[in-house]
Amino acid sequence: MLETGTARKRLPRRDRGRGLFLLGPAFVAAIAYVDPGNVAANLTSGARYGYLLVWVLVAANLMAMLVQYQSAKLGVVTGRSLPELLGKRFGTAGRRLYWAQAELVAMATDLAEVVGGAIALNLLFHVPLPVGGVIVGVASMALLAVQNRHGQRHFETIIIFLLVVITVGFLAGLVLSPPDPAGVVSGLVPRFEGSNSLLLAAGMLGATVMPHAIYLHSQLAKDRHTGARRTPESLRRIVRATRWDVVSALLLAGAVNIGMLLLAASTLGGVPGTDTIEGAHAAIAATLGPVVGVVFAVGLLASGLASTSVGAYAGAAIMHGLLHVHIPLMARRVVSLVPAIVLLTIGTDPTWALIVSQVVLSFGIPFALVPLLRLTANKALMGEHRDGLPLRIPALASAALIVALNAVLLWLTATGVA
Repeated sequence: MLETGTARKRLPRRDRGRGLFLLGPAFVAAIAYVDPGNVAANLTSGARYGYLLVWVLVAANLMAMLVQYQSAKLGVVTGRSLPELLGKRFGTAGRRLYWAQAELVAMATDLAEVVGGAIALNLLFHVPLPVGGVIVGVASMALLAVQNRHGQRHFETIIIFLLVVITVGFLAGLVLSPPDPAGVVSGLVPRFEGSNSLLLAAGMLGATVMPHAIYLHSQLAKDRHTGARRTPESLRRIVRATRWDVVSALLLAGAVNIGMLLLAASTLGGVPGTDTIEGAHAAIAATLGPVVGVVFAVGLLASGLASTSVGAYAGAAIMHGLLHVHIPLMARRVVSLVPAIVLLTIGTDPTWALIVSQVVLSFGIPFALVPLLRLTANKALMGEHRDGLPLRIPALASAALIVALNAVLLWLTATGVA
């Protein structure tokens, strides 16, 4: 009892508050769910199809809550991240191949985040896109320096502040242009309108259930509690608190995503040129006023800065866990910045690049999700915290839905339909 009491005292002091002592890791992971790729996919969906695909975001956010909770629980219970656990189970060739696909996902993530931040700087200050990409990269290095010098808690605080800015920036327009309630309700009915809406839905899914966030959350949870003196009872409290942390963070991220689609549906429907972020911003500013336009662009900038920092953090965790190679975050940030700068320099349409990057992410989801489900269902590994049937069944259904959607998308792309 004495040890339990000690753990009970230490945990609140360590994490600033009984019941909220895990506040932070899930909010860092949630940044992945409100990155510029989400902005492009959600605005395009609302502008082209109105409220049609609201149900995709609702379903994706419920899946995200389930997946991120399992990832965090894995890190808390085992004291190891998902990449570390996979690295121990694969041979050398398997680890390298698995890392290659995970790295491709990380590159697609970074592309979306840097491009989105560059677009925001262009909207706010007319900075050329390649220069804006470099500025975003340098700013993200400053954020990563905070993590290196002051630890995870200070990094989490900055990310949470940026998440608040993102929320205000993307939802402010709804105050002046509220959605049609009947349209919102109709959008909850699952359906598509042609192969292009399916392609867009896959992009929205890839932008919402993020593979690198699945890998990263286990690392964040592990790092927060490494070295803590834990009894079975204190571990149960940590797992329960983790659940609430994930639910609160993903509810906020889900509200932002759905809010973006609703804003586009209520403001941008039928307006030409709104299938790009620049066109959507111009239409929002023209319809709702320049102040709302500036607030939206600031939210986009905060999204790019926060998400690119978190993405670099995730990439480093993936490489270390799978290849047992540690590359300084700053060095990785410089290398991963290059593809985005090249695409911006050669004049690739930035919004299309964002949407395609999200489709790439949707193909990477099963590679992170299926092993996660196998590990969290492993009694020898998880003990009393293994997934029970009430959790395992919806998790398996989510994985099956994601794989099926990607298979249909691959067929449509191969046959030239999409």
